[in-house]
Amino acid sequence: MAVVDPSRARAAILEEGLRAVEGARVVVIPDTADLLDRLSALSPDVVVIHLESPSRDLLEQMFGVSRLVERPVAMFVDRTDTPMMQAAVDAGISAYIVDGLRAERIKPIIEIAILRFNAFARLQRELTEAKSELADRKLIERAKGILMSAKGLTEDEAYKQLRRKAMNEKRKIVDIARAIVTAADLLG
Repeated sequence: MAVVDPSRARAAILEEGLRAVEGARVVVIPDTADLLDRLSALSPDVVVIHLESPSRDLLEQMFGVSRLVERPVAMFVDRTDTPMMQAAVDAGISAYIVDGLRAERIKPIIEIAILRFNAFARLQRELTEAKSELADRKLIERAKGILMSAKGLTEDEAYKQLRRKAMNEKRKIVDIARAIVTAADLLG
């Protein structure tokens, strides 16, 4: 786990709380200079950051961190406002805790940050898969349309031809559809 905190006293509180997390190895980063590079090199399981009041620049760095290292990020702040909370959520912060730095609270906060991060990552994967499936369906529909128009087939017959060709060539239907669409685009 990486702890980012310019205050040695606060970092010590975080370290104490993180000792309760099984198997935790804690590395303290005392400042945010080159934070993205340092965290990329460490590749921690979780990033815990504490600042009195996060700046927009830091939140932009955290956006890069959450995307690059793809790890849960828990942020402790002493004070905040609604726009800063929204910016933190947009940056991918898994837990944003205001004025809650106490050693006994660290473990449950980290656990919920990990759970929230995993849930969000699962939703992102599902969204990506759904978009891909939709794009594949559109491509197959376009290929069926091309076959229907070129060969005078019904929709069912066009699909059967796509399926048969895919099975004979041991390829996916979407790959056959992509080839048909590409050929039709080239032939104009």
